Order: sequence, then structure tokens, then C-alpha cells
Amino acid sequence: MMDVKCKKCIRVNEKLFLKGEKCFSAKCPLARKATKGRPRKIVKHPKRGLSEYGLQMRDKQKVKLTYGISERQLINFVKEAGKKKNEDISLRLYHFLEMRIDNTAFRTGFFDSRTKSRQGVSHGHIIVNGRRVNIPSLRIKIGDKIAIRPQSSVKGLFKDLDIKIKKYNPPSWINLDKEKKIGEIIGVPSLAEEPTIHQQLNSIIEFYSR
Repeated sequence: MMDVKCKKCIRVNEKLFLKGEKCFSAKCPLARKATKGRPRKIVKHPKRGLSEYGLQMRDKQKVKLTYGISERQLINFVKEAGKKKNEDISLRLYHFLEMRIDNTAFRTGFFDSRTKSRQGVSHGHIIVNGRRVNIPSLRIKIGDKIAIRPQSSVKGLFKDLDIKIKKYNPPSWINLDKEKKIGEIIGVPSLAEEPTIHQQLNSIIEFYSR
């Protein structure tokens, strides 16, 4: 029986990397379909294909599933991003999504999926500037230092982390001390590193501007 998280990727016909290492292996349902020569296609209107509204809905769904957020949370992020008129709204929205502690802990390399990262944060396994946190939506800022709670380092959630983290390269806005397993936020995320999501965020902003 197919995993619920895999079904989410199938739904949008794109890898959302919700299952960690499995997403990079031949076990990924999307990878299996591709090797069989029958890649799954998005269901389209028989004559016109997806409408602009349909494309925007799909992009919205992708972002929500990728970051594990609700419709209400996404709406609030878009509203907040639009408050400063002289700044790039899509860039600010991207910062809000990426700078959540559950995503940041994932980007630091402590977890191999955002789902596991959200679980780890919720269970209090992550500390920020020496203080234990358990709210996945907590917003991180430049200068913050993220680490694994010492008492939690022996948990199964961090099995083989020493091996995995040596091979991991974090994004440019995170400085990772692989020996001490401490990630420091030294900048802000750049959309240049993820051009695909830039288009999706613009689509979402247009959707909510209707």
C-alpha cells in the first residue's frame, strides 16, 4: 500500500521530498513510474489543459504540501509579505516559509525531510540559542544558532547523523559546524537558489490577489 506522503507527490506529479532518503532512491513511486516509461501525467481538461486558475491552485497545493502548512497559515504569510510595498512580495513570502524553525532544522541537515524535522521540533529535540523549542512555526533570524538537544542526540530520529551530516552541504545562508552539529543563520534565503519555487510563489500571490 502506498504511503500517504508518497500520494501527495503523486497528486501534484512532483517530488516534494517528504520521505527523506526514499525520495532519492528507486523506491520512490514517481521514479518507478518514470523507469517503466509511464510517468504519471497531471489530469488536464480534454481541450484546453489546465486553466490559469488551475495552475495557481496546483502551485498553492505544492507549496502547502512541501512546507507542511495550512491554508490559513499560507494566507497569513501572503498578507504579511504584502505589507511592505517597496519590497519583493514573493521574496518576503519565501523568507517566511524558509525561516520557520522546522524548515531551518531540515535545511541545517539534522533531518532528512521536513516532516521528520517538524516532528523533532514538536517533541522538543531542537534548541535555538541554547533554549529548547517545540513550536514548528517559530521564526528564525540572522545570528540564531540551532542545535540538537544533548539529551535527544541518542534518539532513533538522529541515527547515523554523524555519517549523513559529513556528506551534507547546507544552503549558503546557513553556516554548519559539522563536528559540533551547530547551524548558525548567517544570511537570508535567496530565490536564485530555487528558481522553480519563485514561479510558484508568484502564482500564489496572484491567486490571493483576485
